[in-house]
Amino acid sequence: MRDLMILGGGPHAQEMADIAQQINHVAPTWKLLGFCVPKAQAERVGQRLGCGYAVLGTYAAIGDYPDAFLALEYNCGFLDVSCARIISLVAPTAFVASTARIGRGCVVYPHSFVGHNAILGDRVFVLGGSVINHDDVLEDDVTVASQVSLAGAVHVESGCYLGQACTVRQQLRIGRGSLIGMGSVVIADVAPNSVMVGNPARKLQDRIST
Repeated sequence: MRDLMILGGGPHAQEMADIAQQINHVAPTWKLLGFCVPKAQAERVGQRLGCGYAVLGTYAAIGDYPDAFLALEYNCGFLDVSCARIISLVAPTAFVASTARIGRGCVVYPHSFVGHNAILGDRVFVLGGSVINHDDVLEDDVTVASQVSLAGAVHVESGCYLGQACTVRQQLRIGRGSLIGMGSVVIADVAPNSVMVGNPARKLQDRIST
């Protein structure tokens, strides 16, 4: 088994610990050491989280565990995204087509679907029950909330957030940095940095990065 540390200490990080254990039930793979948190959360070091594992240190402590692989919580703030130790976690109950490609630093939650020829870039976070259909492309740093449904050949550019239970029609493009509101139904291409809401989805405002 290989040593694993999870970067981040929020609810999703603790769920990722459970995903690692589910993977181990299928085939022993990961020896989970614990969590590391951003420097701003240094007061949490030494705490044992609800899943039973401890916060080992801040991100600076990663160097103390040179053989450990790293899994990234959504929005964890870890800056060294090119680190070769970053791995992806895919829940055993997720369906991933043999022709699909998943990049580094991704997390795919239980009961999600990743179809034929779908491509997930690096650091794509997919919550439970989402459908990423055939020939979809999700670029780096895309977040897919639970129960999202993407029809075939959808292209989601980097940095987008797809809100819970939103739906996107086939062959559309979601522009870089956009946010699709929960429950929205997207039936036309979305310009970059747009906040989209409603059914059919309309632009509410520009999304301003902070």
